[in-house]
Amino acid sequence: MVPKKVFFTKGVGVHKHELQSFELALRNAGIEKCNLVNVSSIVPPNCKILPQKKGIEQLKPGEITYCVMSRNKTNEPNRLIGTAIGVAIPREKNSYGYISEHHGFGDPVKKLGDYVEDLAATMLATTLGLDFDPDKAWDERKQEFKMSGKFVRTQSVAQTARGDKNGLWTTAIAAAVFLE
Repeated sequence: MVPKKVFFTKGVGVHKHELQSFELALRNAGIEKCNLVNVSSIVPPNCKILPQKKGIEQLKPGEITYCVMSRNKTNEPNRLIGTAIGVAIPREKNSYGYISEHHGFGDPVKKLGDYVEDLAATMLATTLGLDFDPDKAWDERKQEFKMSGKFVRTQSVAQTARGDKNGLWTTAIAAAVFLE
C-alpha cells in the first residue's frame, strides 16, 4: 500500500483513567474509529495533503489506518505538555517528503511547530544535497530552503494542554493520517 493522501489532526483528552484520556484525545482529533498503526516518516511521492475535515470524512469505522503520531500525557496538575507533527514536501512531485514528530514539556505551540518543521526540512534537505547551517534560526533556514527552489512547503500541527488541576490524566496528540 502506498498512500495517495494525508491529513493532519490534533486533539486533547482528560479523564481519571490514562487509557480513556487517550481515547478522548483521539475522539477530539476525529480518528477514534480507526485501528491506528504507527509508521515512520516518509510522505510518498505525489501524496496529496487534504484539509483535516475532508480527511476525517474519508475514514471508515474499523479500518486499518496508518499514521505518524506524537503523543504526550501527564497527571501532574498544571504541567504543560505538547505534541507536534511537521512535514516538508519537495517541489519535485515524484520525490518523497519527510514527516517529523516530537513531544515535550513546557513549550508553547509555536515553538513546537517550528521545531518539527525544522526537523522535517532538515531531513529532506540532507537527501536533496542542500547545505545548511544547523546553528541558524529556523526562520532563516526556512527562507534558504524555499529559495533553493527544491521545497514546495513545510507545515506543522501542534497541540498543547495543561495537566488537569485535580490530577486527572491529560493526553495530547498530533497525527499525520494516511489514506489510500
